[in-house]
Amino acid sequence: MVPLSLPHRLILVRHGETDWNREGRLQGGQDIPLNELGRRQAAEAAGRLKALEPAYADLDYLCSPMQRARETMDILRRELALPEGAYTVDDRLRELTFGEWEGFTWRDIRKAEREQAHLRERDKWGFVPPGGESYRMLAERVRPVLEALTRETVIVSHGGVARAVLALIGAVAPREASMVEIWQGKLLVVSGNKADWL
Repeated sequence: MVPLSLPHRLILVRHGETDWNREGRLQGGQDIPLNELGRRQAAEAAGRLKALEPAYADLDYLCSPMQRARETMDILRRELALPEGAYTVDDRLRELTFGEWEGFTWRDIRKAEREQAHLRERDKWGFVPPGGESYRMLAERVRPVLEALTRETVIVSHGGVARAVLALIGAVAPREASMVEIWQGKLLVVSGNKADWL
């Protein structure tokens, strides 16, 4: 994979916590709302963005269409006193789909589908769950979004999308990217081929 070189800084925000996050359930394409902690995390992300970039009103804002991401974006913008709904929703920023595994925990999957779970552990980047998609497939749909960025941008999305971005810019190897912990309520600031937490 040829690494992308982003000409502008990119600020990634993972949506706040949901009850399914707390329970360790695979959400993927399921539209699960934020819980109370998730709403606080969204507000905290706004504070971090304000501290990072005083000219936050001049940035572009992109968002996944999923409820947990939209709610995070709406809270973030409300905390920053930015116009409600004045951001772009891009379907390509939705979360990695786990197909038939959604709603289950990894413990459930390892117990019920031991062989498939083992195959995934061997190749998290390339493995396709039944009816789902791989990180490689996710990166292919996210890449055109990054290539189209024309200025400094805030993207509110998902852990899988952030991992795909890290691989696409060459910050980490694809195999490693699929295992990177992506924190809720914090900013992942991408500049060139480096990424730092704030």
